[in-house]
Amino acid sequence: MTYKISDECTNCAACESECPTEAISAGDGKYVIDADSYIDCAVCESVCPVEAISAG
Repeated sequence: MTYKISDECTNCAACESECPTEAISAGDGKYVIDADSYIDCAVCESVCPVEAISAG
């Protein structure tokens, strides 16, 4: 399942530091998930303080 980071992202980097495959990086105004590297672990979703990461 693909996860996405919404515009609610506050650029706190909590998700990036927790990603075991380094699939999350800073983008233009918010963080982005590289679908090719992401392993569907959902750790990023659980650590996001503003709930900006969701499946879909």
